Amino acid sequence: MLVEDDASLRTLLSEELEVDGYAVRSAATVEEGCSGLREWRPDLIVSDLRLPDGDGLAILRQLQAESHSVPFIIITAFGTVDQAVEALKAGADDFLTKPLSTDHLRLKIKRLLAHAAMTSELARYKSQNESDSALGLVGESRAMEQLRNEIRQVARSQAAVLVSGESGTGKELVARAIHDESDRRQGPFIPVNCAGIPHELMESEFFGHEAGAFTGAKSARRGLFAEADGGTLLLDEIGEMPLALQAKLLRVLQEGTIKPVGSDHEEAVNVRIIAATHQDLVRAVEQGGFREDLYYRLETLTLMVPPLRERDDDVDLLAMHFLRDSARRHQRGFLQLGEVAARMLADYPFPGNVRELASAIERAVTFCDGDVVLPEHLPARIRKRQTESAEGRPVLPSGNLADWPTLEQVQQDYVVRVIDAVEGNKRRAAQILGVNRRTLYRWLDAEKDTTHD
Repeated sequence: MLVEDDASLRTLLSEELEVDGYAVRSAATVEEGCSGLREWRPDLIVSDLRLPDGDGLAILRQLQAESHSVPFIIITAFGTVDQAVEALKAGADDFLTKPLSTDHLRLKIKRLLAHAAMTSELARYKSQNESDSALGLVGESRAMEQLRNEIRQVARSQAAVLVSGESGTGKELVARAIHDESDRRQGPFIPVNCAGIPHELMESEFFGHEAGAFTGAKSARRGLFAEADGGTLLLDEIGEMPLALQAKLLRVLQEGTIKPVGSDHEEAVNVRIIAATHQDLVRAVEQGGFREDLYYRLETLTLMVPPLRERDDDVDLLAMHFLRDSARRHQRGFLQLGEVAARMLADYPFPGNVRELASAIERAVTFCDGDVVLPEHLPARIRKRQTESAEGRPVLPSGNLADWPTLEQVQQDYVVRVIDAVEGNKRRAAQILGVNRRTLYRWLDAEKDTTHD
């Protein structure tokens, strides 16, 4: 919203800002400005300080009375230090004097809107990530909402759960969410990576041993099952468990008892098993590397953790989550993810999933000297992907030049193809196209008008 009583300046500034892709609503008085707020909620307000019917700060005070936070820039031809201090104390974000540099104003607007967008994203992230409904999982995509619903459902059961998904998708977080949602939440949650335990020590690690059970066993030791009694035991990478131990695990699932190495007596345990794997266990069964009876015991309740490439806009939220955590660890204060860097992350497929994104952000924070993460702070493989994508060129028709499409036609066709590719996700489409969503909506409106004509 632009509130300015000088008609020629108002027209000039409106035209300049509309060229930048902003939708501009104009007013000439305080009354028109306040009235406009009731009809149209702007993302930013630029107002003259002295208006025919009062003080431009009255518009700001109305916003504050309605508990709305909108970036506010005051401009005036009679600027003094006292006025600037008064405006900033009242809550204005900036104070500019006439004669006005339109380039300077445009830069201020761009920066304030970027900061407002980042603040909004941070608030959205905090709300989404800290709410009980989030289950400690970052993401708002349809795939993550479905996963949360499945977690709540299986948490009510006492049966074993199989969590599948590619490496780096966050299977342990899903297992912990199941535990926290279950009636075992007060009990222990013990994660163990089966790939990290030597095969000859696995039985002792899981079931414990008696003193003298084998060379070096000077005293008795409780195993992981006993430690997890009353809670949940996560067997990560269960496909790495040897067949002999799989048979004993099956017995635990069926009988609810364990037998420590060197003992003649079985002990009852109350443990819920959650198994996790990135392997195809069906193929492992076919190849003889995994017990069929154990697989069917586990697969009754199966959750599939979606890869990052299938999670729509979750890259934004996850990047902000990791940026916030990494900046805190590095004692860097508030860091912002630059627009171009954010677009590079959104366009990258992340074969390593969430773990790879976390690593990329950690690197960026380490190499970022300022307050904004830039493309050069990201790993080379992500920058290379963006460069390779930019090198693509549209294929033009051969033959008569009269058959070549106009630039507007090429643009409209490309915009439609991008929107189709992201299944109508306007936010994602705008990121790929490198424009803000207002510009995208304007292009779509123009395309509709052309179609109707």
